[in-house]
Amino acid sequence: MSLRERKKEQTREALSWAALHLAVERGIENVRVEDIAAAAGVSARTFNNYFTSKFEAIYWRALARSEAAAVAVRERPAGEPLWDAVIAAVVEQYTAEGESRAPEGWQAGVRAMMQAPEMTGEYLKLSRRTEREMAVAVADRTGTDLDKDLYPHLVAAAVAAAVYVATDRWMQSEPPVPPMASLIEDGLRQIAAGLPAPR
Repeated sequence: MSLRERKKEQTREALSWAALHLAVERGIENVRVEDIAAAAGVSARTFNNYFTSKFEAIYWRALARSEAAAVAVRERPAGEPLWDAVIAAVVEQYTAEGESRAPEGWQAGVRAMMQAPEMTGEYLKLSRRTEREMAVAVADRTGTDLDKDLYPHLVAAAVAAAVYVATDRWMQSEPPVPPMASLIEDGLRQIAAGLPAPR
């Protein structure tokens, strides 16, 4: 990235984090674009240059993680089995410093935020895009045809399902709350094993 592109990416990340934190702390219905912009140290006009709504801003981190995971799948060693590469690439996005453990009360705030109907609509838009990114990466890695073969799309859908179920389980967890990364890894490993009968 050029310096200008890096600065734009930093602004986008700051706005997304501000939107998420304010929505969790105050309730999403009590957060305005102006509040998010102020928390990120920019103007409301600048916010509108990056996002069309506070809901899109909140979900940007999930989109960024998914896109980074797809890139990471391509960059894994060529001889590594596909599911090993996918698991490592996806879990890596949830093990960044400061994201392994949730602050007290955080998941309750996230749970409340996710009940907003607008968040559901934004999730549906996001999921189509992120599944496509992963499917392209899987097709590239496996030599399958993105337009003709089911395989890359099935893998991408399975990854999305594992992340969704793990996130939902995390939001419903009672203290001590497990790290999101461990739940996602567990879900992906079960899928990779063919979902054998429960232990």
